[in-house]
Amino acid sequence: MTLIKKERLPQLDVFRALALLGVLNVHASSYAAGVQALSSPFYYVYNFMNIFFKYGTSSFIFLSGFVLFYNYYERPITIRLISRFYGRRLLYIILPYLIASTAYFVYSKYTLGQLNSRPYVELWLELRTALLTGTAYTHLYFVFISIQFYILFPFILKLLQSKRSFVRWAILIGIALQWAFVLYNKYNLHLLNKGSYAITYLAYYMMGAYIAINFGRIKSWLMNPWDLLTDGQKLWTVTLWVSWLASAFVHVQLWYYTRTTGNTVGSLWYELIWNVHSMLSALVLLHATFVIYRKLFSKGVAFLTRMGELSFAIYLLHPFILAQYRRFRYQISPESIGYLIFILGGLFVTLFLSWGIIQFYFKRVSWSWVFLGNVPRSLSPKAKKLAKQVKKQSTELSS
Repeated sequence: MTLIKKERLPQLDVFRALALLGVLNVHASSYAAGVQALSSPFYYVYNFMNIFFKYGTSSFIFLSGFVLFYNYYERPITIRLISRFYGRRLLYIILPYLIASTAYFVYSKYTLGQLNSRPYVELWLELRTALLTGTAYTHLYFVFISIQFYILFPFILKLLQSKRSFVRWAILIGIALQWAFVLYNKYNLHLLNKGSYAITYLAYYMMGAYIAINFGRIKSWLMNPWDLLTDGQKLWTVTLWVSWLASAFVHVQLWYYTRTTGNTVGSLWYELIWNVHSMLSALVLLHATFVIYRKLFSKGVAFLTRMGELSFAIYLLHPFILAQYRRFRYQISPESIGYLIFILGGLFVTLFLSWGIIQFYFKRVSWSWVFLGNVPRSLSPKAKKLAKQVKKQSTELSS
């Protein structure tokens, strides 16, 4: 197999930023969209935030599949390659996951008053189960799913490398296996935390793999401006965005109807519309990412790029910041406009306070990668040293 050096795609940090905004919107609106603000005149806003943006986790899974297969598909599988692959994931994903899970577990038990009232052996057994199921805190299932996909990756990679004909059917295979699990769980397994299993997101992962492997064929659609696209590409673009908006609207309306009336439809309908909405969202985000990177002013791109670089660390930290923020609600009525401002404020406070704390630690604490993951190149000590050297040289030349 010929080794081809892959072009770096800086646009993907913008994708991470957009996916992260989806996650933050859902989490910031979760209480309001549940039962707290059901009688509020602004309830549609809360429901919209909570459902329209429900593409974050699935988009991150899609991106994970894309990045892995983009970087590794043309590379022969060797012991050295696999050992380096797992070594980096162990240090920058699994270790922060274990630390974050333990910290959130202790925090949740402390807030419930169970830390000192229950036997430590019992707590340890519960923590062990939480670590092995991604349930130590509400958001950690995503990291647990990612770890499962890291375990599966070499096997899927080898299969798609050795059976090239499977690549053509990769998305359909992912959808079929995902829905086989959905149906089996509904009628047989009855797992309450099915979202903690990688197969629940297999369609997104395989779609990412398919697009990565065929990136050379679709690159012009992403890179070229509208007037340079072919008629077929323009038709596909319009169809994609219209279909996405339609599915998102149906998804929002379905949950608005359910929450405001108390009436439900079959559970598979919720699964189906979410699946369609989130799969189209991943494709729309990919397209939007390249448009934003090409058209947005440089400071806007730099802003989103830095957010994307910090997205994993922000994902780990933001629920704790949000929980502390919610303690300041006091007597704000859920029906008031003040509550709307409070919910929107939670979105921005959570993002920027998490961002500021993480950036401080990455810059000041050399071992911050242990609990926050990989340090972005732009914040690493080497980058800072190089920046100082460049600044010093430019000063000498201008003097």
